[in-house]
Amino acid sequence: MLTVLSNRTYRRLFAAQVVALVGTGLATVALGLLAWDLAGGNAGQVLGTALAIKMVAYVTLSPVAQAFADRVSRRSLLVTLNLIRAIVAAALPFVTEVWQVYGLIFLLQAASAGFTPAFQATIPDVLPDEEDYTKALALSRLAYDLESLLSPMLAAALLTVVGFPVLFGGTVIGFAASAALVLSVTLPWPKPAEERGVWTRITRGSRIYLATPRLRALLALSFSAAAAGAMVIINTVVLVRQDLGLSDEALALTLAAFGAGSMVAALGLPRLLEAASDRQVMLVGTAGMTLALAGMGVTAAVYGLGWHWLLVAWFLVGAGYSAAVTPAGRLLRRSGHAEDRPALFAAQFALSHACFLITYPLAGWLQAAHGNVTAMLALAALSAIGLGAGARLWPRSDPIEIPHVHDDLPADHPHIASGPYHSHAYVIDDLHPRWPTDREMSRSV
Repeated sequence: MLTVLSNRTYRRLFAAQVVALVGTGLATVALGLLAWDLAGGNAGQVLGTALAIKMVAYVTLSPVAQAFADRVSRRSLLVTLNLIRAIVAAALPFVTEVWQVYGLIFLLQAASAGFTPAFQATIPDVLPDEEDYTKALALSRLAYDLESLLSPMLAAALLTVVGFPVLFGGTVIGFAASAALVLSVTLPWPKPAEERGVWTRITRGSRIYLATPRLRALLALSFSAAAAGAMVIINTVVLVRQDLGLSDEALALTLAAFGAGSMVAALGLPRLLEAASDRQVMLVGTAGMTLALAGMGVTAAVYGLGWHWLLVAWFLVGAGYSAAVTPAGRLLRRSGHAEDRPALFAAQFALSHACFLITYPLAGWLQAAHGNVTAMLALAALSAIGLGAGARLWPRSDPIEIPHVHDDLPADHPHIASGPYHSHAYVIDDLHPRWPTDREMSRSV
């Protein structure tokens, strides 16, 4: 897997991702302490509102940001957005009111809504070989999981010698270092073949996304991942501290079990995806995640909640989660032209976070109103619905090249120089505004 780091450009981009993630992890810890400092017992409400602001910014602003991303080079865009994030993080230690926190968080996440999809869309252009790109996806998943484990430990170590505002300084350093690393390389900058209107640019990614069967299935599986992930992220603290009466250390270990499962799956994915299709891996991963969550709910209902069983269940949920979401970049890569990939990645970024915008509050409400067993079983049921929809929407045969016919083009159009019945790598674009039906494909054979 590490052989992909021999590519100088990717190596520096990966380093930029890692240092930015460390900075984000430090900010997460510092933000919780800042909320406590400003709001005391209402800190949870402040953090919940900040999380909602983050999701709303991701869902609404990501497609808008990508609509204007082709106006500047990708390198300039990524560097500028990183510097904006650094400036906002530098301002956070000086806030004195909760509303100021909300405003700065919105600015920070607005910049992230532009940065993350543009960064993700750059990697397949830097690594055109699918095997290399798969390794990069696995490394990215590992980076996210390691950040969730190591950043809190780093923050805890720093807090033994400095106050929490200094953690925001670490965030500033992370974003600034990320900007410097991006600035040190030359990045590809595919530009659209023709000028399009603002609304067309904003909606192009979602239109391509929702017109492509495998990406409609990806959205369904993203909903499954959001349902299971919300149970882990939102309710683990209640399971461990309230229901089991265990310590903060036990809480950290329980969350680490989820991260460990995700990392183990990510390590095995490059080799697994050589032997099995994306569809098989992602459906099996989603099924395993769903069954693990449902099994934990049934076990807790019948035998009571046990910590060791919870550790096993969260490990399996993490492994299934990683298998379900990590190959998503491969689907996006093969579903659009290079100039459309930023819009596609932005669509996935926005739509997947819209799923979390639904499941996060639902997980908290179900736990508070009906208890953790009901929450686990209900969220497992939602995950199963997403799994069923994904399996139905994603054709078993999903070839890259699709035979099809063009009845809508004039006979002298360059695209059909070899005839109206032809086959090529099929993606939604101006010449192919919809997916061909089975009848149309069989007609062109």
